[in-house]
Amino acid sequence: MRQETAEEILKCGANVFLTGEPGSGKTYLLNSYIDHLRRHGVAVAVTASTGIAATHLGGQTIHSWSGIGTKKKLSEYELEVLLEKEHLVRRIERTAVLIIDEISMLEADILDSVDQVIRRVRRRDEPFGGLQIILSGDFFQLPPVSGGGSAGFAFEADVWQRAGFVICYLTEQFRQEDSRLSEILSSLRRSRVDDDMRRELKARNRQPTGEISALYTHNADVDRLNDRMLERLDGEKKTFSMQSRGSSSLAASLKRGCLSPEELVLKPQAVVMCTKNNQEAGYVNGTIGKVCSFSGYSGWPIVETIDGKRLEIKPADWVVEENGRIKAQITQLPLRLAWAITVHKSQGMSLDSACIDLSGAFEYGQGYVALSRVRRLSGLYLKNFNERSLQVHPAIVERDAHFRSYSQAAASKLQNFDQTELRKKRERFLLACGGKKKAVAASGKRPVSTYEQTRRLIKKAADLNELAEKRGLTVGTICNHLERLARDSRLSAKELRRFWQSEGRNARQLEEVIEVLKDGSGLTAARRRLKNGYSYEELRLARMFKDL
Repeated sequence: MRQETAEEILKCGANVFLTGEPGSGKTYLLNSYIDHLRRHGVAVAVTASTGIAATHLGGQTIHSWSGIGTKKKLSEYELEVLLEKEHLVRRIERTAVLIIDEISMLEADILDSVDQVIRRVRRRDEPFGGLQIILSGDFFQLPPVSGGGSAGFAFEADVWQRAGFVICYLTEQFRQEDSRLSEILSSLRRSRVDDDMRRELKARNRQPTGEISALYTHNADVDRLNDRMLERLDGEKKTFSMQSRGSSSLAASLKRGCLSPEELVLKPQAVVMCTKNNQEAGYVNGTIGKVCSFSGYSGWPIVETIDGKRLEIKPADWVVEENGRIKAQITQLPLRLAWAITVHKSQGMSLDSACIDLSGAFEYGQGYVALSRVRRLSGLYLKNFNERSLQVHPAIVERDAHFRSYSQAAASKLQNFDQTELRKKRERFLLACGGKKKAVAASGKRPVSTYEQTRRLIKKAADLNELAEKRGLTVGTICNHLERLARDSRLSAKELRRFWQSEGRNARQLEEVIEVLKDGSGLTAARRRLKNGYSYEELRLARMFKDL
């Protein structure tokens, strides 16, 4: 299913399970829908199964939001105690839409308990008290902490069967641009890793070049390496302390989920990773670099990224919002030491390259999560792996086939609706959720951005010239649009590859150009080094691949 199809289903008010492979744009779509709801005055609760996932969306854990805390099941007495908490009752009563991200790590019992609390507070017996409920995640990634099948996956919850979820299985790929890596990951999802793939993974056991992050399955390995490497560096330590305000319990939850530590200790030449998306500032969650100095004016670190950009990294905020008000906030530099990181904390990141050790993998999905962090096979340095790291839970393999089938049926069904009918459904849903009438009335007249107009024509154009002709723009302007779409994760590697091939170029030539562009010296210098064998448009296409 394409993103715009899933977004249409969301806007019509259905309960949705949003899933898809890593890099398919689930978080992007969630953020887009959250923005849509807030623009129209609809109260949306943004939560996740873990603190790390919650910070990515600017929300809180579902355990905190629902009031159940660490409990899995609630007695009648415990339910009555919760009903006496006025702030909790007000929060649930005001909410119209509930989002739970990283649903793969939430146990069935907990999902049923959340449903139980909401129904009791709202005094309605429909699933989740009549709220629109959106669950998002990929069950091939890490399972519930207490062991997946033994604890019960979320789709085994009683309320899952009653809620009538529409399955939206996103199939576009915005992270992996390497068809062979995509093939290996797809085989992992289907438990069909053959001997050729095993040999290919073993061939990635090579010495990394340059500074890249190592991924381990255990925290102790990560801490040991980061501490050892920092101590080896000369220079004075500089410590940056996290600040917080608002609700102490919510702030504590933000701290637990934040990838940046409460006390960040840096030195010149320390290898660091950005822990937040800030495309305007030039970095995203997972950008790797090295501290080259500290600003003489502000004292903030100057980080040189692996592609040669120098960025002054300033403090960032992580917040919990409720109905447009900030309930808690923490402030810290969006950095962490990055000689090593755990597989668990790497979820949601996109890495140009990584050195991965899976010899200690002990849980279904750990190998899949780690391997799916990198954008291309050439950026993978695999120190070791065990057979467990190549396994996914057999129950998930079976259920995934059903998810794909249901998603295809939902997409086909949507095609039978005309646009006028869909617009009316969207408006009725917004008004039923308490949306502002003026905003709802204007929603059908909202102009489509020029970038979106270009994106909608991409599949209908054979090459850049045809796309430019269809839009009535120059090829240069079209390249500007494609670069913006790539930065916003709205352009897939597959679509870019088609344009590259339409210029008569192959994969080997693409690697050649990307290698030249790595030094960041600009297109003119790159063209000279390549002896003018490529046009500026071709170089720009290759640069988009490099930045995806």
